[in-house]
Amino acid sequence: MSAPKPSSFHRILRRARALAVALLLCAGLWLRPGPALALNDAQQLVVAAWRLVNQSYVDPTRFETVHWRRLRQKALEHPIETSAEAYDAIAAMLEPLGDPYTRVLRPDDYRALRATTEGSVSGVGLQLSLGGDGQGIVVIAPLDGSPAAAAGISSGSELLEVEGEACRRLGLEATAAQLRGPAGTSVLVRIRPPGPSAEPREMLLKRQRVELQPVRSRLVERDGHRLGLLRINQFSEPVPAGVRQALEQFGNSGVEGVILDLRNNSGGLVEGGVAVASAFLDAEPIVETVNREGLSERRQAAIGQLFSGPMVTLVNGGTASASEILAGALQDDGRSPLLGSRTFGKGLIQTLINLGDGSGLAVTVARYVTPSGRDIQHQGIAPDLELPQPEPLNPGGQDDSWLELAAEQLVQDHISP
Repeated sequence: MSAPKPSSFHRILRRARALAVALLLCAGLWLRPGPALALNDAQQLVVAAWRLVNQSYVDPTRFETVHWRRLRQKALEHPIETSAEAYDAIAAMLEPLGDPYTRVLRPDDYRALRATTEGSVSGVGLQLSLGGDGQGIVVIAPLDGSPAAAAGISSGSELLEVEGEACRRLGLEATAAQLRGPAGTSVLVRIRPPGPSAEPREMLLKRQRVELQPVRSRLVERDGHRLGLLRINQFSEPVPAGVRQALEQFGNSGVEGVILDLRNNSGGLVEGGVAVASAFLDAEPIVETVNREGLSERRQAAIGQLFSGPMVTLVNGGTASASEILAGALQDDGRSPLLGSRTFGKGLIQTLINLGDGSGLAVTVARYVTPSGRDIQHQGIAPDLELPQPEPLNPGGQDDSWLELAAEQLVQDHISP
């Protein structure tokens, strides 16, 4: 075999060297240690929260605006070794969405919220919400029979401090957590009552176990007519059964009309509001919900009613969320006039998601409109008849002037010939 010419030999050598370099590069790519992909439990909690919000949040267009994927990456760039650090990271990740109702619930907050929907709470009995600026903490309503109600705290008051800590800095969940505690202990709060000239005042409130008793009923006599007062202060799990029992008792007592009292009902379980609407409506629309895909679902009452007689409904600024669904349906369907003052104005629906470690997420998953198509977010529902101010401090109790006016309206306009 003849030896290759020098030019051919050099070409072969160059090719061999190139091949060797390529092999070395490939070996380097294979042998170079890659980035660590394993996440610890706390980091996995952050990723799980991101994924759940990504799958269910009502307005996915917000993700593009806030660079949602980048927020997840940014969260994981910081050391996250403990559950507390994970909750802080999730809260920071959710904040740019600008939705105060989509939030992380630390274990104590999650347990307390679950307990509320089941019918009991230990604390001072204040139902709170974020103010119009998204930072201040305002009182939706005090719970009936609670220390807050006994102290005369009214709807629309701003909660400024708890135990010397500014509520604007604490935020909604931390403020609520500060107010909860063992029965018998006390908590110092600083509150500004509603009104432009109102001065802040401090109160020492003694915590107690507050049984919510979400459904209360009694008979009311007016001008020889027997009326039924049905007061619902929250839509928790026992409510539909409680309403059914109350209406059956009214039927057995010969009640001619019903006063439905939704004052200071801050909402709760949407299904509870829908179920109660079905007790008064006969195959009529209740609410329309709009999900993240823009698809609408209309909820309609079943055929038949538990009570078909005349009724009026009391509302005020503490009437919110699920109770506004009920009030809006009764008004739009012409079933009951609303008496009182404009409602709170919360037209968003949240779902609770358990994160598996005792914590959870509250995520806004839908919007709702009333049967006539009204979006009441930040607007509320105007009553058919405004009742005089100031509002009674003890709804349903003694000296409740609004209740007297509602009974008079019911008898004169709907019962008397």
